[in-house]
Amino acid sequence: MIVPIRSLMTRWTAFVPMVAVVLLAFTWGRDLPGAAVALVTLVLAGAVLAAVHHAEVIAHRVGEPFGSLVLAVAVTIIEVALIVTLMADGGDKSSTLARDTVFAAVMITCNGIVGVCLLVASLRHGLAVFNAEGTGAALATVATLATLSLVFPTFTTSKPGPEFSTAQLTFAALASLVLYGLFVATQTVRHRDYFLPITRHGEVIDADDHADAPSSRTAWISLGLLGLALVGVVGLAKGVSPTIESGVEAAGMPHSVVGVIIALLVLLPETIAAVRSARRDRVQTSLNLALGSAMASIGLTIPAVALATIWLSGPLVLGLSSTHMVLLVLTVVVSSLTVVPGRATPLQGGVHLVVFAAYLELAINP
Repeated sequence: MIVPIRSLMTRWTAFVPMVAVVLLAFTWGRDLPGAAVALVTLVLAGAVLAAVHHAEVIAHRVGEPFGSLVLAVAVTIIEVALIVTLMADGGDKSSTLARDTVFAAVMITCNGIVGVCLLVASLRHGLAVFNAEGTGAALATVATLATLSLVFPTFTTSKPGPEFSTAQLTFAALASLVLYGLFVATQTVRHRDYFLPITRHGEVIDADDHADAPSSRTAWISLGLLGLALVGVVGLAKGVSPTIESGVEAAGMPHSVVGVIIALLVLLPETIAAVRSARRDRVQTSLNLALGSAMASIGLTIPAVALATIWLSGPLVLGLSSTHMVLLVLTVVVSSLTVVPGRATPLQGGVHLVVFAAYLELAINP
């Protein structure tokens, strides 16, 4: 009796994603009482941890930087599906949903995740080291995508308001896809070594030496369970959003705070995976996850939303406010100064976290 129970406990990462999807099917689109919200939150936390576990199994099988790419793209695809679904519901609030979600993802990844990982790695190992060439290329791509998609709409004049015209939106969508495709090709084929972890002496670490790689069968099973876990994470986060919304309104905070909280929940698997890599002194893997997620969030969301406008009614507001543009510029400048040396101290991690804290403060008190 004891042996089966122990076996069940060791396989919780396989059962929790299935439980999350089943619970999602029963709760989707329904008003949940307090007890149900507590249960959903508990399963949501378990699904996050299960997603991190399966992502690490896949990453160990395929190696870096492919492992980071799998988690970033998987989370973003499901996030995009959630955004389009919410926009299809209509309403005035949906017009800025894509912009708010994408910008929140950029600030969370480029400042929150990067800051925590640099702080953890530098405090634990004395100095956080990474490949400046690969990280710089990723940062340049994120900055270009964010400017094309989120800054230009504020200044264009073809259409009133911070919106793109049809031609401009088409260009932004195609440019996003092209840039993201070029980056993936660079990261995985032509210059893969730029995105691998390095030692203190600058030598590339091309393999993990702490354990044997899992079998192909195990990796495929983990890939399927990762998909289930991420569907559960995003769907259950949407399910508890009315409760979060009620709490935000009761606290007198702006409605946009709800989007920030949901984005934090959705990006939690990547955050945990990135911090674990930083603790193992694989800072490059952490940065691949953070910047790759920001890039995928823009590069996949904007084309998907542009395509969805064919059948969705209502305006699509993409242009950032002046406050958010200042935060974006500050993020790009600080990130550039962090990346150039190829190494960071706790100071750099602290600077990124302060910028992230400023974003949260301005979201709560605009």
